[in-house]
Amino acid sequence: MRLIRYGDKGREKPGIEIEGTRFDCSKMFKDWDREFFNDNGLQKLEDALKKANIHQVRGIERVASPIARPGMIICVGLNYSDHAKESKMEVPPEPVLFMKATNTLAGAHDKVPIPKGSEKVDYEIELGIVIGRDIYQLDSEDEAEDAIAGYTVVNDVSERNYQIKKQGQWVKGKSSPGFCPTGPCLVTKDEIDNVDNLKITLKVNDTIRQDSNTSFMVFSPKYIVKYISQYMKLEAGDLICTGTPSGVALGMKEDGYLKKGDLVDLEIENIGTLSHMFV
Repeated sequence: MRLIRYGDKGREKPGIEIEGTRFDCSKMFKDWDREFFNDNGLQKLEDALKKANIHQVRGIERVASPIARPGMIICVGLNYSDHAKESKMEVPPEPVLFMKATNTLAGAHDKVPIPKGSEKVDYEIELGIVIGRDIYQLDSEDEAEDAIAGYTVVNDVSERNYQIKKQGQWVKGKSSPGFCPTGPCLVTKDEIDNVDNLKITLKVNDTIRQDSNTSFMVFSPKYIVKYISQYMKLEAGDLICTGTPSGVALGMKEDGYLKKGDLVDLEIENIGTLSHMFV
């Protein structure tokens, strides 16, 4: 299944996309949130779709994040060896974890504001994992796989001066408003043959900056879920950003940082495309 949310900010409705056509699910479910996922929501949705008379969403609607505001947005740093190299850092022996403020979540085509006085706003295409049930200290990667609801596309937008020069943990450079465009849908894992082999591409103003594959991840999605669960309770609907490949502005010799009016397009094979302008 391909879960979507649509509508004006603060008034989003849950829906589903079937063969490119969007349908409203708001009469059956309140939202795609922790309560939904924890209550065996995906199975209930699948069962409901066999009987329900859902209506098509017509007209142009804002494509929101495919999940409601999560309890946590957790990110994995340096999870592609080529990105670690361009960042002049060593490939870590264990996943590097940091947080991103949950109010950064934005829709697939929302405009992203550049913070006042910012000089180094960067892009990072990442595979996003959505957690399907509350978990803590899992014993195996099989359990971790079972706990994954599905996958989405994320732009882990970063302000590098805030992140690197302002001291402390990376969260300051990751948490300005709108810095987590997500979508355009949540694709349940049964629709993806091999999440460890998906082509990922990011363009800035139609020029390819990042062109890679999830097969180059240092740590796989299921390993990441198991690992994080050892240190904190993951709740249904939480979002995990799994790291970005090389090609970010931070690693470029010339100035590749984002400016007002720049258009960024991101795509992960079998999941979908984000497209948003920086303002």
